[in-house]
Amino acid sequence: MDLLGFGFSDRPLNTSFTPEAIKTHLFYFWKALIGRPVILVGASMGGAAAIDFALTHPEAVAKLVLLDSAGFAAGPAIGKFLIPPLGFLATEFLRQPKVRQQVSLKAYCDPSFVTADAELCAALHLKLPRWNAALIAFTKSGGYNFLSDKISQISQPTLILWGDSDRILGTKDATRFEGAIAASQLIWIENCGHVPHLEKPQLTAQHILEFIA
Repeated sequence: MDLLGFGFSDRPLNTSFTPEAIKTHLFYFWKALIGRPVILVGASMGGAAAIDFALTHPEAVAKLVLLDSAGFAAGPAIGKFLIPPLGFLATEFLRQPKVRQQVSLKAYCDPSFVTADAELCAALHLKLPRWNAALIAFTKSGGYNFLSDKISQISQPTLILWGDSDRILGTKDATRFEGAIAASQLIWIENCGHVPHLEKPQLTAQHILEFIA
């Protein structure tokens, strides 16, 4: 599923795009369509969303998988400055193909993954209504900056997969997660950047299946 306000989800008017709203949306998705403990996988910011959900609804999460996860890393502190027209200008800057290409090149260890088709697919959500409004609202909320002191409260068995060449979040947080979560296992994905599920999908899937078993 796409998190509320991100990906291809709707971005309705008069809807708050905050971590609390994302967590509530995820809970009712789980309640309506699943209704039993899940193995929750979160990548990058989705990892922070998964941690927040697991802490609030432990009955819904049997195990946790974190892929180069946010949670310790502080988000940008520019949220309070995103007043019109600065917010719109900031999101329009992020929309520029050259800017997005540079982000993609940092996300992968192997630059050959940054093809024209991949860049096109990665930009499809930018064409959705109110994309920039939702991003501005989420950034102004502070994002998941509140989470770092709570990570040690995770009780579920947790698999931490981390690219050894992550240039988005770096590599220090991998061992911080391992040290903070009692029932955790850290596996490094070699020659891999910030997105092991995209750059090393078969190896990532193998580790997750072994963790489930």
